[in-house]
Amino acid sequence: MAIYAIGDIQGCFAALQRLIERISFDPSRDRLWFVGDLVNRGPDSLSVLRYVKGLGKSAVTVLGNHDLHLLAVAAGVTPPGRKDTLQDVLQAPDRDALLLWLRHQPLLHSADGFTLVHAGLVPQWTATQAQGLAREVETALRSPHYREFLAYLYEVGYRENSGPRRWTEDLAGHERLGVIANALTKLRVCSSEGDMGLSYKGPPHSAPEGFIPWFDVPDRRSAETTVVCGHWAALGLHIQDNLLVLDSGYVWGERLTALRLEDRRVFQVSDRD
Repeated sequence: MAIYAIGDIQGCFAALQRLIERISFDPSRDRLWFVGDLVNRGPDSLSVLRYVKGLGKSAVTVLGNHDLHLLAVAAGVTPPGRKDTLQDVLQAPDRDALLLWLRHQPLLHSADGFTLVHAGLVPQWTATQAQGLAREVETALRSPHYREFLAYLYEVGYRENSGPRRWTEDLAGHERLGVIANALTKLRVCSSEGDMGLSYKGPPHSAPEGFIPWFDVPDRRSAETTVVCGHWAALGLHIQDNLLVLDSGYVWGERLTALRLEDRRVFQVSDRD
């Protein structure tokens, strides 16, 4: 059995199909790990959701910030963005089934020494601790009251200058869940103390003063696991001993990446192929 981790798809179903062919994926034998952001910006989010959902136990996906955005728009707690391409999902006859399935996907998956997450982990968390905290957010998203959490997240928690930006154990309620969700789905850079700079999207060398990539913070407690993530197109494909960052920016004209975990072989497709 091979496990292929796949970077941010963002509604680019045709590219995903070509990548699946490139790796000769066999759902009876192999497994796919998606780093999240299945939807938005690309032209066919609906087909991506239907395909990944249809894979059943042959696939694992974690939720990314665009996936949460879809849930929030569908719940009526935030309006669609100017650049959103989500109408195919919102108007689909199987919309409710797809959104219910999406709400029940994890924010973090851990197996065989790997930790799959969309964005990153704050330096104070071990991988085991992060998994427990992710479950708190998953429980909120799966509950009948999930709209209340999404409303907080988009009215307060997802804004750069409101709500807490550093993890502390004494956080409670929606503030606690908001910090966890922000870290797992939006984190790129932070301070050595764990303050998150959530609006920064550029390359590491241009990060604001005092902020560095989350994975470069000295003595971060999750270094004992290999983190598999995406979210940072300006960073691009980035491979270290304990880190695999797979957002290689296909939706921005670059490449869609799959990486076979057992030997780290990289497979890519682009519109230039």
